[in-house]
Amino acid sequence: MRAMIGISCCVKAFGIFATPNHAASDSYVRVTLGPIGGVPVLLPAAGEALVPEILPRLDGLMLTGSRSNVHPDHYQGPAHAEGTPEDVARDSTTLPLIRAAIAAGLPVLAICRGFQELNVALGGSLDQRIQDLPGRLDHSTPSDQKLPKVRTGKAHPVRLAADSQLAKIWAAAGLRFRPEAVPVNSLHNQGIARIAPRLVAEAWAPDGTIEAVRVADAPGFAMGVQWHPEYDWEHDALSRTIFEVFGAACADWAAGRRPESLATHRAAA
Repeated sequence: MRAMIGISCCVKAFGIFATPNHAASDSYVRVTLGPIGGVPVLLPAAGEALVPEILPRLDGLMLTGSRSNVHPDHYQGPAHAEGTPEDVARDSTTLPLIRAAIAAGLPVLAICRGFQELNVALGGSLDQRIQDLPGRLDHSTPSDQKLPKVRTGKAHPVRLAADSQLAKIWAAAGLRFRPEAVPVNSLHNQGIARIAPRLVAEAWAPDGTIEAVRVADAPGFAMGVQWHPEYDWEHDALSRTIFEVFGAACADWAAGRRPESLATHRAAA
């Protein structure tokens, strides 16, 4: 039996009647079937009541990216600028789900919006428009960009902390480039402002924006990245290894074992 991987969904309007649908990008389904090696389970944005019902059935949780932003009420922030997409149904589901999953030791991988949710769920706050802050890069990609190689291509380097979990994943991938200049894509406006007390920063963009974190006291695998490794895992060794290590942790959870170390995982690969 393969591990059951919960994938967070957004509520999006579809069709001529703008009917609300619960949806996640196909890229998360494909990466679950690919290097994660699990069975994708789409989690509707159905609110906190979903959490105790679904959590015992999962072997891992992947928090997805999205154009919508975490509602500022969850971190006592100012109101979003007019026109900023929000998804309060997703917020009401993912934030309590994150806290419950980490408390249980369930493997968690948070990506882009999910990375921001992880920070907010554990008590951190967000900068809403990084590009408007003095001395900061524009981390966004125009939503109307039609060229995939531009939209999802490498945008800037990140520097990895030498003793970080992500640096160990970098080493496990057998990469030769310097870990202080890891190229990543960038498709976000918001980012971590005040880091949650339980999170440890593991990577930074050239302007100081936090790009990766781990949950310091989590009993199991629990980390997040601000970029989108699901876009390029087929040809990027770091992206693929992030998912392989997460998948190994989920497989161990499904089998009732503690997560294997990175070294053990790589030796068996």
